[in-house]
Amino acid sequence: MCGIIGYVGNKDVTSVLMAGLWKLEYRGYDSAGIAVISDGELVVKKSCGRLMKLQELLDKEPVSGNVGIGHTRWATHGEPSDQNAHPQVDCKGKIAVVHNGIIENYYSLKEKLIKEKHIFKSNTDTEVIAHLVEKYMKGNLFEAVRKAVQELEGSYAIAVISEDEPDRIVAVRKGSPLVIGLGKDENLLASDIPAMLGHTRKMVILSDGDMAVLTCEKVEIFNEKGERIEREITTIPWDLEELDRGEYPHFMLKEIHEQPEVIRKNIKLKLKNGKIDFGEAFNFEPRDFVNVGRIIIQACGTSWHAGYVGKYLLEELARVHTEVDISSEFRYRNPVVSGETLVIAISQSGETADTLAGLREAKAKFLRVLSVVNVVGST
Repeated sequence: MCGIIGYVGNKDVTSVLMAGLWKLEYRGYDSAGIAVISDGELVVKKSCGRLMKLQELLDKEPVSGNVGIGHTRWATHGEPSDQNAHPQVDCKGKIAVVHNGIIENYYSLKEKLIKEKHIFKSNTDTEVIAHLVEKYMKGNLFEAVRKAVQELEGSYAIAVISEDEPDRIVAVRKGSPLVIGLGKDENLLASDIPAMLGHTRKMVILSDGDMAVLTCEKVEIFNEKGERIEREITTIPWDLEELDRGEYPHFMLKEIHEQPEVIRKNIKLKLKNGKIDFGEAFNFEPRDFVNVGRIIIQACGTSWHAGYVGKYLLEELARVHTEVDISSEFRYRNPVVSGETLVIAISQSGETADTLAGLREAKAKFLRVLSVVNVVGST
C-alpha cells in the first residue's frame, strides 16, 4: 500500500504536495518523493526513509511550480532506496509517474522494453509504466497513458505528468483507490480524502477503469475506451480538525478514547424514524438474514482482533455460529461453505490486499458478503 497525491493550480505545489503526503504517510514509510514541472522542466526530488527526510531535502533544495505529483512508499518490488523511491521517470527524464498497486506482469514488460533499448534505473514495477508512456508518447499524454495501461496486469492507481504537456496531470484507477478533489482554479487527486480536505470538500471517487485529466480549470473523466463520462460529485461533511491527534500523543490512543462517542455518532446517523437505515449502499433486506446459518469474519491485524469481538456479540445476541479467519489464510484455503453462509470483511483502510482477495473468493463461491470499512471511496 502506497499513497499518491497530485496538484495543479495557482498555489505553491511543493507545499500542497508535502501537506498531503503527511496525511498519507500511514500508507508507506519506506521512502517518499515529488515531481514538479518547474519553469517548463521536470524536477524530481526523492529520498529513502521517513517523510521528514524528504522535507529536509526540500528545505535544502527547494523547488517551485504549479503542477506536481507526490508519493509515499511501502516497498513491494525493489528494496527501500533513493533509486527505487517514486516518482519514477522515463529514459529522457521528461515523464514522471507515481503508482499505488502491483503490476503483476512487470517483468515480462521490462524485458520487452529493454530489448527496445529502454534503460531502467530501478528495481520497481512502477518504472515500466514510465517507459510504456514514453514509448506511446506521440504528442498526446492522455493517449500515451491510455495505451500504456492497456498492457498492464494487476492493480494500480497512477498519476503522470510530462514536460511536453506541463499544465496537466493524467490519472488512472484500477483496483487501487483514487479520489479527485475539485477546487476553485485548482484540482487535486489523492489515494485518500483527508489529503485534500484542506483545499476542498468536493470529491469525485473514481471507479475501476476510469481515467482523468486534471488542469487548473477543469477535470475530465473518461472510460477505458477514451469516451467522456460523468461521475457523481460527493461533498465531504468532515472537518479537517476531526482528523488531527488533538490532545493525544498518537492516533491509536485518540481512537481508543473516542470509541464510545464514535459509536454513538454512527448509530445516530443510521437511525431514521426509530429504525436502523444504512442507506442505498446497504444491499440487504431483513429477510436476507433469516436463512443465514453461519458467519465467517475475515480480516487482518487489529481488524482480525475486532472480528473476535464481533464473533462474541453475534453468537451471544443473534445466536448464529460465527468463526473468525485471518484473511491471508482464508483466501488460500477451500472452506466448506453453503449458500446460507455470510462472509464479513473488516478493513480500516478498505484496501487490505488479503482481505480484498478473500472477498473475491467469497463472491466467486456465490456467497453473501458484507464489508465494514472506515474509508469513504475505498475499493
